Amino acid sequence: MKKYFAIKQLKIKLFKMILLSLLSTSLMAEQVIETEQYLIHYNAFNSTVIDADAAKKNKLVRSKFNAMLNIAVLKKNADGTTTAVRSINTGTVQNLLGQQQSLKFATIAEGKSIYYIASFRFANEEQMNFNVQVQPNPNQAAIEIELSQKFFVD
Repeated sequence: MKKYFAIKQLKIKLFKMILLSLLSTSLMAEQVIETEQYLIHYNAFNSTVIDADAAKKNKLVRSKFNAMLNIAVLKKNADGTTTAVRSINTGTVQNLLGQQQSLKFATIAEGKSIYYIASFRFANEEQMNFNVQVQPNPNQAAIEIELSQKFFVD
């Protein structure tokens, strides 16, 4: 039983490390939008990099034909630090044929970190164009993210 618990804890740690590393350029291309008040980190990746148990726990669909868009919003503090904040996220992803999918973001809160992940389908070597609105403050206009990326089946 101890071995099962240790393996489960290891998988949870691995999932957290993957999510944290999604914000690192060493693993995947990362983009950042910086405004006066916020840093918005975003990237897209194949869903197969997420551990199966962690994906199930967070109701994320893993498939060689599914990818995910990850968004994390950090508020800039006066002391130079940042704090993860919640935001309202909407958007679409579209292939070159004009086939469009709405992005439905799941909120994943792990400790002090908050991530928004949306799944979408793609075909091998398919170019996908994203148009996303991120609104950390409902009393201010949304911040626009546009991203284009080619995806490959693992």
